[in-house]
Amino acid sequence: QKLRATIASTYYKDLGIEESDIFVSDGAKCDISRLQQLLFGSEVKMAVQDPSYPAYVDSSVITGQTGLFQKDIEKYGDIEYMRCVPENDFFPDLSTISQADVIFFCSPNNPTGSAATREQLTHLVQFAKNNGSIIVYDSAYAMYISDDSPRTIFEIPGAKEVAIEISSFSKYAGFTGVRLGWTVVPKELLFADGFPVAKDFNRIVCTCFNGASNIAQAGGLACLSPEGLKAMNETINFYKENTKIIVDTFSSLGFNVYGGKNAPYVWVQFPGRRSWDVFAEILEKAHVVTTPGSGFGPGGESFIRVSAFGHRANILEAAKRIKQLYK
Repeated sequence: QKLRATIASTYYKDLGIEESDIFVSDGAKCDISRLQQLLFGSEVKMAVQDPSYPAYVDSSVITGQTGLFQKDIEKYGDIEYMRCVPENDFFPDLSTISQADVIFFCSPNNPTGSAATREQLTHLVQFAKNNGSIIVYDSAYAMYISDDSPRTIFEIPGAKEVAIEISSFSKYAGFTGVRLGWTVVPKELLFADGFPVAKDFNRIVCTCFNGASNIAQAGGLACLSPEGLKAMNETINFYKENTKIIVDTFSSLGFNVYGGKNAPYVWVQFPGRRSWDVFAEILEKAHVVTTPGSGFGPGGESFIRVSAFGHRANILEAAKRIKQLYK
C-alpha cells in the first residue's frame, strides 16, 4: 500500500490517479502478458506501433488474437501495424487505422527513441474515444524525457477513460533482474457494458500473482525517496551522456540518426540495406553488438538500434571501432 501511494504521489501528482488505481507488479513485461492473455483474451483486435517492443505482438500471437505469419510482408495477420517512420515523424496516421480494440503505444518508444508530443497523444486519446479502443501505454522510459513531451498518458485530458499505463523500475534503477513495476488502471476506464476494467484486472492479479517480493518493494520505496530519486536521475543522466556519444559517432559518419534525445536508444538508418546484414557487419568487423531493427517489426528494416546501457569505457571503445569501420 505504501509503495502504491508513493508511486501515485511521485509520478501522477495532481493528475487524479489514486493509490487504488495502481497495481504493483513484477515488471512491465509480465503485466503486458497478463493484460493481453488474461484481461483481453483471444477475441480482440490489437494495433501496435511498427516498429515496437516485440512482447506486444508476441503476447498477442500466444493468445491466439492473430492470424498466421505472412512471410512475404513479415507481419502476422489480424494485427494492425501502425507504421512509425521518419517520414511521419514516428507517429502513425490514425486515419488509416481500422477498428482496433486495444492499441499498444510506447513513448518514448523502444526501439526508435521517439517521444510523442502532447498534440499527438491528444489525437491518440480522441481516436480511442471515438473508436471504443483501450490504449495500453508503456511509459517505461518516461524519466529519460528531456523536452516537454508528456511523461504519462494521464497528462492528456480524458485519458483516464480510455487508457491503462504500464511502467517499471528496470530502466531507471537497474531493476531488470530485481523485477518491480506497476500498472495504472483508472476507475474511470469502463468496458463497453459499463463494467470497470480495474475490477477484472484486480481479479486476475489476485488469482495469478502473489505480489512483488517485499525485498523488491523495499528497493522501490528507497528509489522513490529524495535520495533515491536523485540517484536515479544521476544514473539516467549518465546513460544520456552515453547516448550523446553514440549519436555524435554515427552523425559524424554521415548517417541519419534518430532517437537519443528522450530515450537510451539510438536508431540509425542504413538505407537500402537489410538490418540483419548491418548487424552482422558491425559484429564481425568491429566486434560490437547492436540490435537489428527488423526484430522490432517490418517498419524497422534498414535500421539498427544502439543501446546506451553500458560502461563509459565500453561505449567509447565501441564508438572508436564504429568510426574505424565506416570512416
